[in-house]
Amino acid sequence: IYTLSLHDALPILVIWLGWSFSAIVFAVYVAYIWVIGTSPQTLAAKVSSDGITTWGIWVGMFVIVFSFVITLVYVWLANGKFEEMTQKAVRETQEGEK
Repeated sequence: IYTLSLHDALPILVIWLGWSFSAIVFAVYVAYIWVIGTSPQTLAAKVSSDGITTWGIWVGMFVIVFSFVITLVYVWLANGKFEEMTQKAVRETQEGEK
């Protein structure tokens, strides 16, 4: 039975995480654009009856902030947990060469 070593599994994890986060951001953006295209009156509705701000502004800001936050999470994971795993895989590889 073949089991993946940390050295073999790390690139798979990093790629999977990157594509997953990209897919999530893409889905949120597509949903926002889909609502704009199919039901613009939904996002054109005012937040309050006496205000001028519409829901489209708030949802658009959410899309931007969400993208920023999910990027921060990815960077935190990549520079934290995955960096530790990378260093461990490098040490194991170097020890195996001796």
